[in-house]
Amino acid sequence: MEAFEDDNPFENDVDRISSETSSTSKVDISAPASPPSQIARQLSPTFSHQSTPFPSSGTSKQPQAMDKSDFCCNRDRWLHSGDDVEIIITDTQKTTVNSTTPYITYVIHAGTAEARHRYSEFESLRSSLVKLYPTLIIPPIPSKQSISDYATKPAKAKEDAGMIARRKRMLQTFLNRIGRHPILSNEHVFHRFLDGEVSWTEVLHSPPLSLLPKNVLKAPSHNPIDQNASPAYEALPNPSATYPLRQPDQRFIDSETFTNKFLSHLSGPMEKVSRRSLKRWSESAQDYSDLGAALNGFSLNETGALASAIEKTGQAVDATYMSTTRLLQELEQNWAEPLHEYTQFASIIKKLLAYRHQKHVQYEMTQDSLDNKRDLLEEYEKSEREAKRLDEALARGRVNGLQPRPGGQEENEGPEEPASAYLPPHPGPNPYKKRAPGMGFLNALTYTLHGMMDVDPETARRNGIGKTRENISQLEDALHLAAQDLKYSNSTIQADLDRFQRQKVADLREMTISMARSHRDWCKKNLETWQAAKREIEKIPDHPNSLPATPSGKGVAGPSNTRRDSSATVNGR
Repeated sequence: MEAFEDDNPFENDVDRISSETSSTSKVDISAPASPPSQIARQLSPTFSHQSTPFPSSGTSKQPQAMDKSDFCCNRDRWLHSGDDVEIIITDTQKTTVNSTTPYITYVIHAGTAEARHRYSEFESLRSSLVKLYPTLIIPPIPSKQSISDYATKPAKAKEDAGMIARRKRMLQTFLNRIGRHPILSNEHVFHRFLDGEVSWTEVLHSPPLSLLPKNVLKAPSHNPIDQNASPAYEALPNPSATYPLRQPDQRFIDSETFTNKFLSHLSGPMEKVSRRSLKRWSESAQDYSDLGAALNGFSLNETGALASAIEKTGQAVDATYMSTTRLLQELEQNWAEPLHEYTQFASIIKKLLAYRHQKHVQYEMTQDSLDNKRDLLEEYEKSEREAKRLDEALARGRVNGLQPRPGGQEENEGPEEPASAYLPPHPGPNPYKKRAPGMGFLNALTYTLHGMMDVDPETARRNGIGKTRENISQLEDALHLAAQDLKYSNSTIQADLDRFQRQKVADLREMTISMARSHRDWCKKNLETWQAAKREIEKIPDHPNSLPATPSGKGVAGPSNTRRDSSATVNGR
C-alpha cells in the first residue's frame, strides 16, 4: 500500500490568508456585515494538549480568543465562565410523552440545567445549525440504524443496549464539541436545547429557525436569516455542485484532494482493520471465558496441589477474559468510535467545500449573465442608433422632395414613400381572405392574438432596452453580493478548516495514547494474574522419576532448573 503522507493543506496560517489569492480579488467590494477577520480570530485560539481520555470531553478545551461580557442567558454564561465545563448525558429513559409509541430520551446535564431529548431532536439541532452557519464545520452525530439492523431485529432495533450506549457517548461528544466551538457556543438555539425549559417543537417554530430560507445559496453567507437582505439575492443562480469552474482557487482544490484522500484512508483500510481487530478480540475473550470455565470444572476432579494449580490457572484465564473484555470496551470507545466520527467529519468537510464551490460557480455564472446582458444592450443601442439615423435620413428626404423644382414646375405626385415606412395594423392574416375549410376558428383566434400583440419594432426595441438595463442593474447588485459572499466564505471556511486541523491533531494524539494505555494496562493485569498462577503451579511436587542429583553433590535439581520429561508418565518411568 502506498504510504499515506499527511500533506495537509489545512495547516495554513489564518493570518496569512488573503482574498487576493482568489478570483474575487478583482472585484472591489465592501466588507460583509460580519467581518471574516473577526471570525478568523475566534476560530484560531491558542492550541494546547491535554492528557484526558478522548471520549469524555469530545475535544481538548480551547480558550476563547477574547473575553465575553454580554450573555444572552444562563447557559451562555455557564459555557463561557472560563472553567473547563462539560456537558454530560447522565441517563437514558424510555418514555411515551407526546407519542403513541415508546422512544428513548437522553437526559442532559449542563451545569444546573437538565433537558431530555430524543435522537431525532439531536438530528434536528444539527441540521438547523448547518443552515444557520453554512460556512462552519458542524460536528456529526452518531449514524442512524441501518436497514439490516431493522431487518434482523425489527422489534428491538431501537432498544438495543449497545446501540443506546454508543449513541449516548457520541451524542455527549457532539454537544461538547459545539459547547467548545468559538462560534457555535454563542448560538442561543443551542442554549435553549440545553435548558429544556421549552419544547423543541416550539424552538423550531420560533425565530431564528422559523426565518431560515428554503435555499441557503440565495441568502447571505454570513447571516442566512437576515430579513433586510437585498432582493438581488433572488437573481443569483442555483448551480450544481459538479459545475466546473473557469478560475478555481488552488487552495480549495488542494483541500478537496486532501479531504478525499483522508476519507478514503479512514473509511477504507483503517475502519476495516479496526472492525476486524475488535471482532477478533471479542472472539478471543469468549474463548478465554469458555476455557476458564472448563479449567475450573476440571480442578474439581483433582486433589491436592494439582487441583489448586489447575484452579488458579482457570482463575488466571478468567481474569484474562475480564481484562480482554475491558480492553475491547476501551478500544471501541477510545479508538473505533472517534475513528468513525472523523470519517463523518471528512464527509462534512466535503459538503462544506461543495457549498463554497457552488458560491464560486454562482459568482462566475452571474458574471457571465451580466456580460451577456451588456452585449445584448449594446446590440439594442446599436439598432436604436441605426433606426434614428434612418429616420433622420427619411426626414431629410421628405423635406427635399417637398421643395419646388427649378423652372417653376411642380411635382404632381409627392415623393414615393419607402416600402418600410408603411406598417399594417397587425401582421395577422387578411380577415377577408378565404379561409381553408375547418380552420376558421383557429385563424380567427390567431388573428385576434396578433391584433392584441404590440408589433411595433420601435416600441419593442425601446422596451427591450429598458428591460435589459433593469436586468443589468439587478445583475450588478447580484454580482456584488456574490463576490461579497464568496470572499466571506473563503475566509471563514479556511479559518474553520485550520481550527479543525488543530482539533484533529489533538484528538488523534489522545486516541493513540489511549490505545497504548489500554494495552499496557491489559498486559500488566494479565502479568499479575499469571504470575500468581505460576507460584501456585510451582507448588506441585516433582515427578518421582525426576532426574538424580548433579555430580557436584548439591542435591536434586529443583523444578526451576530441570526439564520435566513429558513421556515419563506414559512410559511408566
